[in-house]
Amino acid sequence: MKTTQLALQLYTLRETTQTSAALAETLRKVKAIGYSAVQVSAVGPIPELELKRLIADAGLVLCATHEPSQSLLSEPMRVIERLEKLDCIHTAYPYPHEIDMADATAVRAWIKRLDEVGALLREHGKVLSYHNHALEFVRLGDATVLDAIYAETSPDNLKAELDTYWIQAGGGDPATWCRRMKGRMPLLHMKDFVGLPNNSQTLCEVGAGNLDFPGIVAAADEGGCEWFIVEQDTCVGDPFEAIARSYEYCIRRLVCIPENLTR
Repeated sequence: MKTTQLALQLYTLRETTQTSAALAETLRKVKAIGYSAVQVSAVGPIPELELKRLIADAGLVLCATHEPSQSLLSEPMRVIERLEKLDCIHTAYPYPHEIDMADATAVRAWIKRLDEVGALLREHGKVLSYHNHALEFVRLGDATVLDAIYAETSPDNLKAELDTYWIQAGGGDPATWCRRMKGRMPLLHMKDFVGLPNNSQTLCEVGAGNLDFPGIVAAADEGGCEWFIVEQDTCVGDPFEAIARSYEYCIRRLVCIPENLTR
């Protein structure tokens, strides 16, 4: 992983991205921390060209978006038009709100639709990836729903945006899944997993939990991952401090820094 591949998912900072002025200040802070790129999700109703300008003015790259699940399924051309305006190639299906994972027939029809939408985006030069949570680890026959998503779609049509925390929460192994998705995972969501004294678990800053991020990143890097995206769904304190701690860990432990680059 290179420094220039380290991005931030703006969902983490969604409380400060709802207006153009607030987003501009947020992007300035993200850049000052050191991030090279952002993934757009949960920002306010800001026109695409304005959004694109604000990101560029901050000196950041727009690496990907999350688009509403239903929009991708029912209005994929509108999503394509939005990505064109943003000059962005990558997007991801964020969450299967409308799918009953216990209904095998519905699940397989939905997977088929994901493949169709991915094919349409591919025809227009865009890339659709799937963002997992833990619910895709429910059983579907002899495997899981997540297994079926990738087995029953074309690798050309649907890529992976694996989420390290949710793979662990679902009972999977993040590094193993990165190896499984070799050549099919342009995006990786990096969030850590930590146990709590009450026998529960929660997410935390990258490096503050128990996941083997050196192993995860090595597997993702070997598999051709393009963007390593820090995300923290909820933060105990100031989210800007949280993303700064994640960034510092990534730079210190995970990034291959050229010998002539000093910090």
